[in-house]
Amino acid sequence: MEDDDFSFLQPLDLITKDACELHKIIKEKKENPNKDRFEANEKNNESKQDNEPEHAQEREEEKKERENEQEHDKEMTNKDIEQDTVKDKEFPNPDQIGMENSDDKVVGKHEEIGDCGGPEPMEISTSSTSVPCEIPSCDVTILEGHTSEVFACAWSPSGSLLASGSGDSTARIWTIADGTCRSNIQNGPTNVVVLKHFKGRTNEKSKDVTTLDWNGDGTLLATGSYDGQARIWSRDGELRSTLNKHKGPIFSLKWNKKGDYLLSGSVDKTAIVWDIKTGEWKQQFEFHSAPTLDVDWRNNVSFATCSTDNMIYVCKVGENRPIKTFSGHQGEVNAIKWDPTGSLLASCSDDNTAKIWSTKQDKYLHDLREHVKEIYTIRWSPTGPGSINPSQQLVLASASFDSTIKLWDVEQGRLLFSFNGHRDPVYSVAFSPNGEYLASGSMDKCMHIWSLKEGKIVKTYTGNGGIFEVCWNKEGDKVAACFANNIVCVVDCRM
Repeated sequence: MEDDDFSFLQPLDLITKDACELHKIIKEKKENPNKDRFEANEKNNESKQDNEPEHAQEREEEKKERENEQEHDKEMTNKDIEQDTVKDKEFPNPDQIGMENSDDKVVGKHEEIGDCGGPEPMEISTSSTSVPCEIPSCDVTILEGHTSEVFACAWSPSGSLLASGSGDSTARIWTIADGTCRSNIQNGPTNVVVLKHFKGRTNEKSKDVTTLDWNGDGTLLATGSYDGQARIWSRDGELRSTLNKHKGPIFSLKWNKKGDYLLSGSVDKTAIVWDIKTGEWKQQFEFHSAPTLDVDWRNNVSFATCSTDNMIYVCKVGENRPIKTFSGHQGEVNAIKWDPTGSLLASCSDDNTAKIWSTKQDKYLHDLREHVKEIYTIRWSPTGPGSINPSQQLVLASASFDSTIKLWDVEQGRLLFSFNGHRDPVYSVAFSPNGEYLASGSMDKCMHIWSLKEGKIVKTYTGNGGIFEVCWNKEGDKVAACFANNIVCVVDCRM
């Protein structure tokens, strides 16, 4: 490849394509130099519509549809995909619900993807960052079995179990072998347990599994569903209890640290604390005037909730009014997270801002305003006071529909980094347990691993569907990602 060949490439091409594809692009552009200009204009015209994912988490569908709540029991399959919705998702075909799942299997990556042992990484002349290594197929395990989009995944805090939740009305618990995937591409029947959220074939309204969370010791998995029920399962897939009080889909579900309470947030505008010993609800909190989108425990007895009503409430078990009200967002509040000490609360919103709140005051401490589109999710780093890496700086990551991830210094409320490697909305980010890396998953089908020290992508994997969630295992050597094309991938990430 000659030096002037790079003028035919975009920086993103270098990050996301292998050598063969790059040669092909250069050849095409040399042969037809005007085609590019035409395509660029076409892309500009289309990008306003095309930047919007075909599939997105079902809570967003609910946001669009909440004026028509009576319609929810009717057929949900044929949504008008051309609605102006950044966050829509297609519902599964009812015929898929209740399908037998004997085909669950773990396979290696089907197509070869530029092994790291290939050509030397190319230097991008404008900056000295080398092209990151596309993760080779030998380091990728593909988990097949779901028959619809996979919205959620979570590693158990103990043992090598990975849970996934899907629009096919099941969750699955996969046993992932230790060590590198290379030596563990499993043949024959996979060790997977299918958690069915229906009995036999069903025409009931959708039971998409929207959210899931392991308790602190990894003995119980809680799942939240579009049917408004929360369910608690043992790690070997036995249904322990069904928690039935919500009147609408559950979008958020969290165990407290002690493991005696489970907290759920629903489209029915309420949050409920469930007593796990009795399997009954302990208290229902009815403060919001619109769907509850996220919940997060501050400690074992107090927590925060956020909603499409733009409000955030801090609540406490036993108290009948919020102990704190945070008002300041100008749009729906999509996510909230307490920092490791429980003294700062981060929030993000459709108003394009993230905010940091302190329990010591009513007004936000910091207003983080660098994103240009809705912010879908936020994560605190596992660093600083109260964390397992107390000597490192605490930072906040925000992921947005503007395709960027931004890292913030929370003490000063200023931007540290903007990670610009994705081409479409970023739905999920996750810090590695040591706080040195950040995984991100986007509708552009790419999962990137960023080095926070270097501020660049060090590994990347491209799948065949948009990515809804990424998560690290507790050892920090594997990342799981769940995709819109029904797949869960586990990627070996030893650095």
